Formats: sequence, C-alpha cells, structure tokens
Amino acid sequence: MNIRERMASIQLFTDHDANYPEEAAALAKARQRGKALCYEINRMHPDDTEGRLKLMKELFGSMGENVWMEPPICMAYGSNTTIGNGVYINFNLTVIDDYKVTIGNNVMFGPNVTIAVTNHPLHPDVRRAGGMFALPVVIEDDVWIGSGAIIVPGVTIGKGSVIGAGSVVTKNIPANVIAVGNPCRVLREMTERDKDYYYKDMRVDEVQW
Repeated sequence: MNIRERMASIQLFTDHDANYPEEAAALAKARQRGKALCYEINRMHPDDTEGRLKLMKELFGSMGENVWMEPPICMAYGSNTTIGNGVYINFNLTVIDDYKVTIGNNVMFGPNVTIAVTNHPLHPDVRRAGGMFALPVVIEDDVWIGSGAIIVPGVTIGKGSVIGAGSVVTKNIPANVIAVGNPCRVLREMTERDKDYYYKDMRVDEVQW
C-alpha cells in the first residue's frame, strides 16, 4: 500500500517513505508548488485582483465562481482543497490539506481560521518515526466560520451553521445551528427570528435589504 492509499484508508503514513521514493518526491514537489503559489499570491499588489484570481485557480484543486480571498493565505498543498461558488476568505486562512478539504457554496471565513486534516499519534515513540494520519474535512454550503476558529481532522460542519469566533471544532456539527467554544458545542438551533434580527435586538430593514 503506497502513501496515498494509506492516507485514504486512514492508516499511518510518512510523506518521505523510503519504500516509495518516486511518490515521496512527487508529494514533496506538490507541496513546494502550493507554497510557491501562496508566496506569489501573498506578495501581489492588492489592486491586482485579476492576477490573484488566476493564481487562486492554479492553487486550489477546483474553485467555483465569485470567490474572494484576502491574502495572506498558507496551504500545505492547495491542490487537495476544493471550493464552491460565492466563497469569502478573510485574512490569514491556514489549510493543512495533506488530504481532502471540501468547502461548499457561499461559505464565509473570518480572519485567522485554521483547517487541518492531518494529525499525529499521541505517544512520542510513534511520533518520533514521523508517522501521521489524515482525515477529510467537509464544510457544507452557507456555513460561516468565525475569526480564529480551528477545525481539526475528520470534521464535517453542516449546511447553514455558524461557528463562533475562537472555537475549536473537534467533532461534527449538524446543519442550521450556532456552535461555539473549546471544544465546540451546539449553542442553539437557527430560528425564524434570526431572519428578522441580525444582531441582538437590531432588526433587519427589509426595504434596505
């Protein structure tokens, strides 16, 4: 079983496996490509939106329409992350995408969000050998991830949910809820009132909207 097959089967792997030198070299090349594209994106002039969009399409595995990203961004590969339509990415998104990261349509990221699909064994004797494992992360349509949130391997966040700022998401979050904290827990379900009030007692003005 090669490195990619072990990733897909949730087995321990190392990205420099001497038994598969060609594949290890290819993975290293893919990581370097992702880092180089992030570097180019991060050093572009803010006015060069067309140039940034072109490099974003090269960076991600796939990307929909009307995606906006505020640099800087940091990714392990980029090519293992797919992004839907209408996604907004604020400053300092970090994605450790050794394996699959799926971001749906109309997802919003606050600043300083981290997504990681990769983890390491707990015992130092096992870690010392460089072993790791990866689990996919899925963020479904219409999710809003608050500033400074951390999403760990294997998590799915359900459609329409909101993750509070600074939360550490360690388990699946259902659809249409507000979830906060460390570890992140469901605070409450989304309600009809949330359509009428956008913050505390501040009402949505339907004429302006």
